[in-house]
Amino acid sequence: MRDHSMEQFWLSSHIAGGNAAYVEDLYESFLLNPENVSEQWRLYFEQLPQVQTKHISVLDTPHSAVRDQFAKISKMRVRTEATVAHDAQATEFERKQVRVVQLISAYRQRGHQHAKLDPLGLAKREIVPDLALQFHQLSTADLDTVFQTGSLYIGSDSATLGEILHSLESTYCGTIGAEFMHIVDTDERHWVMQRMESVRSRPDYSAAVRRQLLSELTKAEGLEKSLGSKYPGTKRFGLEGGESLIPALTEMIQRCGAYRAKEIVIGMAHRGRLNVLINILGKKPSELFAEFEGRASYQSSGDVKYHQGFSSNIMTPGGELHLALAFNPSHLEIVSPVVEGSVRARQDRRDDKTGSMVVPIVIHGDAAFAGQGVVMETFQMSQTRAYKTGGTIHIVLNNQVGFTTSLREDARSTEYCTDIAKMVQAPIFHVNGDDPEAVLFVTQMAVDYRNEFGKDVVIDLVCYRRRGHNEADEPSVTQPVMYAQIKNQETTRDLYAKKLIAEGVLTQEQDSDLVSAYRESLERGEPLVSSLVSEPNTSLFVDWTPYLNHPWDLPSDTRIDLQTLQSLAHEINQTPEGLPLQRQVGKILEDRRKMAAGALPLNWGAAETLAYATLLKAGYPVRLTGQDVGRGTFSHRHAVLHNQKDASLYVPLQHLGQDQAPFTIHDSLLSEEAVLAFEYGYATTAPTGLVIWEAQFGDFANGAQVVIDQFITSGEHKWSRLCGLTMLLPHGYEGQGPEHSSARLERFMQLCAEKNIQVCIPTTPAQVFHMIRRQAIRPLRKPLIVMSPKSLLRHKEAVSTLEELANGQFQLVIPEVDNVSPKAVRRVVLCAGKVYYELLAERRARGIKDIALVRIEQMYPFPERELLSALKEYPNLSDVVWCQEEPMNQGCWYASQHHMRRALDQLGSGLGVRYVGREASAAPAAGYMALHLKQQEALINQALEPTQ
Repeated sequence: MRDHSMEQFWLSSHIAGGNAAYVEDLYESFLLNPENVSEQWRLYFEQLPQVQTKHISVLDTPHSAVRDQFAKISKMRVRTEATVAHDAQATEFERKQVRVVQLISAYRQRGHQHAKLDPLGLAKREIVPDLALQFHQLSTADLDTVFQTGSLYIGSDSATLGEILHSLESTYCGTIGAEFMHIVDTDERHWVMQRMESVRSRPDYSAAVRRQLLSELTKAEGLEKSLGSKYPGTKRFGLEGGESLIPALTEMIQRCGAYRAKEIVIGMAHRGRLNVLINILGKKPSELFAEFEGRASYQSSGDVKYHQGFSSNIMTPGGELHLALAFNPSHLEIVSPVVEGSVRARQDRRDDKTGSMVVPIVIHGDAAFAGQGVVMETFQMSQTRAYKTGGTIHIVLNNQVGFTTSLREDARSTEYCTDIAKMVQAPIFHVNGDDPEAVLFVTQMAVDYRNEFGKDVVIDLVCYRRRGHNEADEPSVTQPVMYAQIKNQETTRDLYAKKLIAEGVLTQEQDSDLVSAYRESLERGEPLVSSLVSEPNTSLFVDWTPYLNHPWDLPSDTRIDLQTLQSLAHEINQTPEGLPLQRQVGKILEDRRKMAAGALPLNWGAAETLAYATLLKAGYPVRLTGQDVGRGTFSHRHAVLHNQKDASLYVPLQHLGQDQAPFTIHDSLLSEEAVLAFEYGYATTAPTGLVIWEAQFGDFANGAQVVIDQFITSGEHKWSRLCGLTMLLPHGYEGQGPEHSSARLERFMQLCAEKNIQVCIPTTPAQVFHMIRRQAIRPLRKPLIVMSPKSLLRHKEAVSTLEELANGQFQLVIPEVDNVSPKAVRRVVLCAGKVYYELLAERRARGIKDIALVRIEQMYPFPERELLSALKEYPNLSDVVWCQEEPMNQGCWYASQHHMRRALDQLGSGLGVRYVGREASAAPAAGYMALHLKQQEALINQALEPTQ
């Protein structure tokens, strides 16, 4: 439709000025999807200039100018020849006004692609056509024309195009590149616009603030130079090239403190860690020097310097604040969810619902941020009920190279390493690390955004790596051009000092004094953080004192009064009047009420939930997460009841009385690595209760192997970090194939040493009841790995009585329970898990009287004393067998046979132990039911074959 015909359309339209809002809504719908509007409207809207890019398909354009245009046209009634020329000019102006609005939107959308972000000046930026006047059918002839500024925060309602353009260039194309237009929430977008546009991204900082910035940079550079001269060629993963991180962290901590935060937990990998320890947390340089010189002492294996954690208290404008730097292995981003878990535990302890009192800060490497999948998982957790922490401040220490990999070409498929953060609509502030004032500004914005909206925010600190991946590396081998430039690049500190001297903010002599003063302080070896609190407020700490230095075999009384137990068993299986339940769930609760009355023996689900109830009533908080924990993957738990009419939830364990401890239960996102790391972090910060993660299938814990290897099984030995995390891993050979059978018991057994973890394979509801209670009640905090059953959840033999729960204890070894004469026994079959019940059934079916079955319920620490006691009952013993369902190279055999032999040696009978089970296999289990049954029959027959 041509201009004239469209004009006639408007003149004849029923649209009047009062309906301008309606027209604007049509325009918004058109921007989302052109098919949303009629053909007439679509033809008109398509004539308006639009920004279309391969990255952005939906505009965020303030449409006041468009609305005004519609209103003016709709009021036109009579036209005369004398006004045609004037109206044509007015129409052209109005259309240019729309194009100016589109230009403003283009800068907000894509200005970051034209920003000067690379301190080295090597990064090639693509031409952004959307930022050219010609793209919007404007020209330099329009620069002096005054236009309405719309939502542009420029200080007035109107300005010349030249003024508008200058404002946009200064705001969005300087040393800060902001990505925020992907955020759906209008308030958040306009908050960023206002903060940046009102000061053109360049606040007028006072001379005192600027001198303090230089002082922080001096500290950062001074430490690196000192370490480089004292310990040349020694690995330290220095911060050189990224020194702006130190003033950024200093400001972040002080600003969070001003918002009344009481704790900050920091996670970071190697790069710059020593600098953060000294210049942010206040670790004594003398202690660091001792570690470099091999004079440090460790009570355990210890870890390298750049993995160490630390904590201290800092004074801020809002009061004293506790800083904790998390221990971190070499697996880069894996510390991120650990930090989140630690933060959530601290927030829960403070009843900090908004996350304002405890703040997570995570420092990433650019290559790892783009390459490690756990980053995505951690972002995905950030707004979920079970894992949110009120927003994380992310700092990407962007060296622009990953070890030796050139990032843009090989290390990712996205424009920026931070693009993953867009999945949660986090604003991303790219900033040139050689502009300390720009770094300060985005730091302040990031803290304020987190405080205002309670969501994640990302600072992409674009810098460089002056040395190689480590100080013993020669980087020019693989990045010759980059390192030729770096060789001639002045340091961030020197560049900023020159600027301040040139502007008269300080003198050359004052600058030299700054450098000398820091060097002298460093040599004295005392803490270098002026805000460090010398006598910290201990109430800000997590008190682990009650859980230290306990012997492994510390006794624990897990008994409970029978009447109290029955009362709780009845209480947790009641529902509010009128709560409609699904039929099978109603039957499960009805059966559990019969169990509480003693009319039925207790099954697994009843005993497990009853264990939680007893702990909650006694004041022990319980947190249980995993992919299906509310119902239970195998439909046995039903701790969360679903209203069948309105889908509301009812959790009986949260209604035991006002004096009960908190019970937290959440079905998690489909993640193992990040969720397990989160729960580890939580458990290392919450010693008083029970923290449990349940895998959907035990096999799926494979996806979290890094967490198991680097934290759960080794954290205490490396870092002296206690942790009482419980892992429930469904395990059992049911003919379901190689991916639904094995929780990889052998991997945990291989990792067992120095009494680092507990590995249990309970076979009765009473056992799981006492095992869970033992984990919380006794003040010994060791990770508990449970090979949790599947078929036993409903096995008619796997039941217990209320009396066994009330008066029993967790048995490390369960001796023969059938009526077998000890003197008649010639063979003892040792086993663990569900294979016991198959052996038991077949032994009964065959009428065998000379074979005893002994269950080992705790495989590590191995109960040699208890096993020896069980074996002593059989004076005529001539054969001992270990029977397992797992293949020979898996399960417990290789890791535990020496323990069994040691017990037999003490028996003095000269007996050994032989293996019965599946042959060694590369896969965990057979994929065909027929093959599974054949293998199972063979191992049962072999275990029960007649004794000689």
